[in-house]
Amino acid sequence: MFSFTLIIGSLIAISSYSWMGMWLGLEINLLSIIPLMSNTKNPLSSEATMKYFITQALASIILITSLTLMSMDMNYIIYNFNLNLMYSSALFIKMGAAPFHFWFPEIMKGLSWPNAFLMLTWQKIAPMTLISYCNFQNYNYLILIVISSSMISGIMGMNQTNMRTILAYSSINHISWMLASMMFFETIWIYYFITYSIITLNIILILNKLNIFHMNQLFSTMNHFPLLKFFFMLNFMSLGGLPPFLGFLPKWLTIQILIKMELFSLSLVIIIMTLITLFFYMRIITLGMMMNKNNNNLTKKNIYMKQFNNIYLFNFIILMSLLLITIFFNMY
Repeated sequence: MFSFTLIIGSLIAISSYSWMGMWLGLEINLLSIIPLMSNTKNPLSSEATMKYFITQALASIILITSLTLMSMDMNYIIYNFNLNLMYSSALFIKMGAAPFHFWFPEIMKGLSWPNAFLMLTWQKIAPMTLISYCNFQNYNYLILIVISSSMISGIMGMNQTNMRTILAYSSINHISWMLASMMFFETIWIYYFITYSIITLNIILILNKLNIFHMNQLFSTMNHFPLLKFFFMLNFMSLGGLPPFLGFLPKWLTIQILIKMELFSLSLVIIIMTLITLFFYMRIITLGMMMNKNNNNLTKKNIYMKQFNNIYLFNFIILMSLLLITIFFNMY
């Protein structure tokens, strides 16, 4: 039931004709995910649930205050800029964009993998869509958020060993790309979000199946499954945006639109900062290649090989999707 109301709340928020309906949809979404987060055996889940509720409640107060002031009979032109900043800041808090990101990695530490996937993907849909509806008179504030998200995610993610925290800072970096693509072309961020969600689903399926939460667990478990470890490494390359994987496509489109709009400095900054995130992805990959101990336990390998067949097929199709897309375009 709560999963159903979670979906309904997001759909109400993005399809509402009024500000109050939009706020109501966000609140339904918030009240639906709280029971889902607390329904786990993880002892840190109660703390994460409370932190998430307080943060989202604060963002909702700022949001409803700005919407109330917008609807009042006053000289709207004078207050337009400040109210726009309040409204967009509340949505940035809800999605976890830097510099409003401090709650996000802390909450991710206390979540199970299914709830972490919801937090990384579905909970971003409503705030991102509402930001795309926002009429920015100048893009300086949005550019500031993009630059700070890309810088903070790259620098703060370098010394992390918790896989959920690494994916949280990765999500903040991808938020900066989506916001950058949203400024001038509203549909590219949707392609980016779908691609990011699929790649994140690939990674979380593997981590959830093997019950892995830290980097030291990662390779001690995956040494039994070399093919699974190979696909896991390729998914991190795709998440970093390396060609010829699928993750390169939305970054390619975003860079193209930024250069077309002559935002050369912005595109340079987010590319350089994304290289830092790619560095700690490559650190995971190189550790996986070096920490390869021989194990002769073939019976365990044969027992678990069949249950990963669907994951292997899904990973192969998704990783090679960029090549298939280019073939389809050429055929068309």
